[in-house]
Amino acid sequence: MVVVGSGFGGLFAVQELGRAPVEVTMISRTAYHLFQPLLYQVATGILSEGSIAPATRKVLRRQHNVRVLTGDVTRIDLAARTVTSTAPGKATVTPYDSLIVAAGSGHSYFGRDDFAEHAPGMKTIDDALTLRGRLFGAFELAELETDPAVIERWQTFVVIGGGPTGVEIAGQIAELTRRTLPGEFRTVDPARSRIILFEAGPEVLPGFGERLSDKAARELRRVGVQLRTGTKVVGVDETGVDVVAADGTRSRIEAMSKVWAAGVAASPLGAQLAAQCGAELDHAGRIAVEPDCSLPGHPEVFVVGDMMSLAGLPGVAQVAMQSGRHAAAEILRRLRGAPTRRPFRYRDRGNMAIVARFSAVASVGRLRLAGFPAWLVWLLVHLIYLVGFRSRLTALLDWAVAFGGGRSERTVTLSAIRGLAPETPPHSTSDHRSAHPTDGRSR
Repeated sequence: MVVVGSGFGGLFAVQELGRAPVEVTMISRTAYHLFQPLLYQVATGILSEGSIAPATRKVLRRQHNVRVLTGDVTRIDLAARTVTSTAPGKATVTPYDSLIVAAGSGHSYFGRDDFAEHAPGMKTIDDALTLRGRLFGAFELAELETDPAVIERWQTFVVIGGGPTGVEIAGQIAELTRRTLPGEFRTVDPARSRIILFEAGPEVLPGFGERLSDKAARELRRVGVQLRTGTKVVGVDETGVDVVAADGTRSRIEAMSKVWAAGVAASPLGAQLAAQCGAELDHAGRIAVEPDCSLPGHPEVFVVGDMMSLAGLPGVAQVAMQSGRHAAAEILRRLRGAPTRRPFRYRDRGNMAIVARFSAVASVGRLRLAGFPAWLVWLLVHLIYLVGFRSRLTALLDWAVAFGGGRSERTVTLSAIRGLAPETPPHSTSDHRSAHPTDGRSR
């Protein structure tokens, strides 16, 4: 059998088949398993990328029935039962008897893909490192400026989207500017930075209910985030964003650093499969599957996680984990000759988002938590689901540093800083401390 993707859906499916009499080939464009919910902590200097992205081969090294291939899946042929993947200089065709497609999702800019150049999203390690370079590099370049307007532009950070990702990013940028960086610069004051969170809807975290949404909004304002709900971003360029308020008023915010957290779209493989089997796609490109997560007309093919459209289930990690395990269990039942086509039943483990230091919101069943208790629940859950003892230990140590006010992962390369500079000729600045000629004496 073949599994496409090394995220939550793919990894949990493969692990479910650990002792099964099957030959498993996992194909993924990355050589690691990414714990995507913590990407924003890589971007804001709390965690290293290695803490949330262990090598897939290391995770599966004791599972001897698994072969791991690195490649970008470009074609799935349902009639021929083959998967075609490409890597630099090489194309590979892998046949299958059973197939699990867990290729996940990417960013959705709602038809404005030109926004991506100036407002990167938060789906990959590359995205997180890009944002880290923008955040820390902005202060390095602001320190070189003398024009207050230019400094303000460098110290304005825009987050687009008020879901969990947007709230967590905005909260951490605020913590970074108010707690970590003050006192480290001489020309600029990081604590005077503006962090603006735009949400097109009437409230942040709409899936958490009005009570938790209000608590999250109050906490964000407390740590210095400016909330602009009911406001759509209609333009993004190198130096700022254009927005339209609910009353139709149009305005512009000058900001060099922007991050997109407003929408997702399923892997293009969903559309490819739909064209071959006649299944429907929803607005996010997710493919409608049978109740057991199989593809209509193809019981040997399962689509799980962010790619499947089933009973209105959200595109969250728990859905991917559980649907991946369910698909693998269905394949095992088929091998044993047991009855199959059992419907997938999702067990909701709840939603949670960290807002600031020692403050989070959590919705678990009928339980609604906010503040420090929710933060403890968040901490425990994320430690449990991190893969590997080393990842858990290093994350715990890095969190201890971060919650004390520091950041252990702040390395930004010169190339990342250069990439932030506008495409205009550089202008010189005066540094009066070194403007006077020397008197020949060593200093």
